[in-house]
Amino acid sequence: MKKRFLSLMFAAAFSPLAMADVHIGVSIAQVDDVFLAQMRDYMAAHAKELPGVTLQFEDAQGDVVRQLNQVQNFTAQGMDAIIVNPVDTSATQKITAGAVAAKIPLVYVNRRPTEAQLPEGVGYVGSDEVRSGELQMRYLAERMGGKGNLAIMLGLLSNDATHSRTEGVKKVLKEFPDIHVVEEQSAEWQRSKAMDLMNNWILSGKKIDAVAANADEMAIGASMAITQAGLQPGKDILVGGSDGGPAGLEAIKRDQLAVTVYQDNKGQACGSIDLALKMIRKEPYTAQLTIPYQLITKANYQEFLHP
Repeated sequence: MKKRFLSLMFAAAFSPLAMADVHIGVSIAQVDDVFLAQMRDYMAAHAKELPGVTLQFEDAQGDVVRQLNQVQNFTAQGMDAIIVNPVDTSATQKITAGAVAAKIPLVYVNRRPTEAQLPEGVGYVGSDEVRSGELQMRYLAERMGGKGNLAIMLGLLSNDATHSRTEGVKKVLKEFPDIHVVEEQSAEWQRSKAMDLMNNWILSGKKIDAVAANADEMAIGASMAITQAGLQPGKDILVGGSDGGPAGLEAIKRDQLAVTVYQDNKGQACGSIDLALKMIRKEPYTAQLTIPYQLITKANYQEFLHP
């Protein structure tokens, strides 16, 4: 019996899955995005901890066609799995169809495709973007005393996170009829564009009491423009962000932001690789993993600082 057990162990240890290295292709929507660059770094660090796992990163540079070509190349190379952070969440059908046809496990990360239902062999790891907007806006509304003028700074309009986070903001606003949305425009997730947009809003002369930005980078840009105009963030205009990365936490510390919402970048990065490995190895898995958001203010930001 013992001999049989040892022989089974030996066979398992030298089975094709155990012996073969695992190659995973990863297409990131836009690596010059701070949040996504950090996510890529977390992925790379996690893969180093996993024997035999190799990642091949590609930067889609915000181009839908480029990303599709990258995924098709991964398929042609015979990757064991593919991880995609979509450029456009409404333009993923060909990516999904290609991976399913090739029978290669596909994991979407951070940005969920707008496809109503993901087919078998396709997974998603991310967070409930609507919840992010809700947490952010509820805090701002309470700080505003339930009244005043609000400007909403949108991310890329091609991104589902933009619409979902804004949906969360507006969901909360239904409870506060005395808070009025006076501006709503996109700064495309970028700090520099947010600075320009906020500056234009200030120069228009329209009174703004708070800014709800879909991401920290835009919130920081808005805060910088407020300061340059001789106003004080947090006192003259409240600014809220979302993501809770190092830059956002520093902005909370310096009172540039009143609030942000922590999106577990590392959890999403590591979770996408772990899900891909389970799919490759045909182990039991949950196809969609939702990692919760957490509210960050000056009172608790230190709890989110990484050593």
